[in-house]
Amino acid sequence: MFRATRPLANALKRSTGIAGLAVHPNPLPQLTKTYEQTLSLLASIPQSSVYRQGVEALTLRKLNIVHNAGGDINAVEKQLDEGQIEEALDIASDELKLAAKMIEWKAWEPLEEKPEAGQWEYAATAPPS
Repeated sequence: MFRATRPLANALKRSTGIAGLAVHPNPLPQLTKTYEQTLSLLASIPQSSVYRQGVEALTLRKLNIVHNAGGDINAVEKQLDEGQIEEALDIASDELKLAAKMIEWKAWEPLEEKPEAGQWEYAATAPPS
């Protein structure tokens, strides 16, 4: 009897089972490239930007997971905890697009108009969870 192991199943994977999300033939190099492109874009955002600090830390963590997995897709999927590797690639692509938009919007700059008094007070008065 033929027993399909997980690595063999990945090699034979024909569908993600998610509508609109195709199986990527070689996802780890693409994931690495996407993370590196995101880090490159983030370098043009000031280091004081909270967005840059958060995304840079998260992207570096994810990139280290991919590098340390030694090509094992299952290990990457498990450590990233973002579903299938194609889903992780989709998330990384979305973050890359968002980083480009944040640069376009210059989201780190002060607001052009001062917010109305009390506009952000609701966050401070929210009951503790």
